[in-house]
Amino acid sequence: MHSNYLHRSFRFAVVDFSKSQSYPSNFICMLPVQLGAGKSDSVFLKIFGDKSLEQAKALLKEAFEREDDSEIKAEIERRLKLLEPKKVDQIKCSGCGKLFQPRRIRRFKNYFCEECMKKKFGSRM
Repeated sequence: MHSNYLHRSFRFAVVDFSKSQSYPSNFICMLPVQLGAGKSDSVFLKIFGDKSLEQAKALLKEAFEREDDSEIKAEIERRLKLLEPKKVDQIKCSGCGKLFQPRRIRRFKNYFCEECMKKKFGSRM
């Protein structure tokens, strides 16, 4: 089945109105979709350094308050969620009930902590 869904992509520019009131003379850089590991080549990270995350959140929140277009507001919300740190999910072991952080691989119907896996399956792992 073919879908005619048109995906719109948004790019956000960081501008400084104290430099000039008109584009392109007030242009600083593009706001990256994600900040963090492996993204150190970003101009945004080079300019704002250790304050990049806080600066990106502040810029997006300010833009969200000013914006009227619902699609752009939805994109700003999506980007703000991407900037939030990933939560470390813990689950309960099906064997002993202890909370633990699961590995990415799920081979079994139940979740077992490392100790229970060794007890249950031994060297077959």
